[in-house]
Amino acid sequence: RTRIGRILATADWSYFYTPYDPADPVAGPGQLRGGVWTDTEEPTPHHYGALNTEPRMASYLGIADGSLPRDHYWHLLRTMLPEHEQEQKPGGGYVTVDGVRVWNGHYTHRGRKVVPTWGGSMFEALMVPLFVPEPEWSPRAWGLTHHRYVRAQIDHGLREAEYGYWGFSPSNVPEGGYQEYGVDALGMAVDGYASNTDRTHTTDGEPLPAPSAFTNGVVTPHASFLALPYAGREAVANLRALERDFGAYEDGLGFRDSVNVSTGRVSDFMLALDQGMVIAALAQQLRPGLLQRPFR
Repeated sequence: RTRIGRILATADWSYFYTPYDPADPVAGPGQLRGGVWTDTEEPTPHHYGALNTEPRMASYLGIADGSLPRDHYWHLLRTMLPEHEQEQKPGGGYVTVDGVRVWNGHYTHRGRKVVPTWGGSMFEALMVPLFVPEPEWSPRAWGLTHHRYVRAQIDHGLREAEYGYWGFSPSNVPEGGYQEYGVDALGMAVDGYASNTDRTHTTDGEPLPAPSAFTNGVVTPHASFLALPYAGREAVANLRALERDFGAYEDGLGFRDSVNVSTGRVSDFMLALDQGMVIAALAQQLRPGLLQRPFR
């Protein structure tokens, strides 16, 4: 905790922050920039607007240390505003919290209300709660949506695409390269992250593509590890199936990064980020709350 504290003490999250401007909320959204170019020191033109994505970790840290205003949290998007083009027409309504008018939106997947991510991937939703006890602090909001998000990923893999396996998140393409994988219907972006290399997308209000359309489906083990707190039995069964059916686990090293469950091709690589999520998820299962102590 002391070492982490020394690192965080040098951070100033306001460096990335654009203050909210009610006269022009597009130019002044009250959100964090995507980054800053090191050669010109100019910020990137985009902001991280979606709440249910991994950059909310920086939002939590900045609000906690006072470098970001508390109302920054309410300027992050649960869904895009209903008049904007997005993957699904959202349900919900406006509420006022701490003086901020918030579109309290949600998507619906197979009858379940869920807060979408940007692309529909597992790590966007579930990497942050490895370090922040969101389900404990907000059981009726984060607690519900995390469980439902995992259930939606399971349903997509087993019922919609009928891969026989599930767990979709950016990973190595087994045949080579890197790609964002996810469940398209769980992301705000129109034609967001697909669960297969061939990018079979779904369209809200239209029939789902036939399972045969989801060719070259790619499952990544780290997604199952992230799901352990929310669907433990299913996650373990899924990992065992990946090891049993594809030999995706290598003694002394762990799981390979991804599997093409349509062809059986297993990735030749292990990616450091994904292995880090695996290790962190296991630490949380074996020592609940261990990685959340520094944040508390």
